[in-house]
Amino acid sequence: MASAAGKIPSLINSAIAQARPQFNIFLKYARVELAPPKVSEIPQIKAGIGRLLSSAKTGAWKQLTVKQATLNTLVGAEVLFWFYVGECIGKRHIVGYDV
Repeated sequence: MASAAGKIPSLINSAIAQARPQFNIFLKYARVELAPPKVSEIPQIKAGIGRLLSSAKTGAWKQLTVKQATLNTLVGAEVLFWFYVGECIGKRHIVGYDV
């Protein structure tokens, strides 16, 4: 048992050394993807919303491929899930509001 306890620090150090490159890659992409939009990107966002609304009105969504529709559904689900996570963080509780 003493030999197992003596190996724990070396195992932890090797795990950290192996995980560091993947964590650095995660941080690189997280800084870009999770950053709030810049002021220069606001016109692009407005144009994208306008295209989305016009395609919904004209029925252009019916012409999407299955792959594109699946991707759009997954992106919508991701936005919805992040909304729920934000709600849980905001109310500081997982279930219900404190009335």
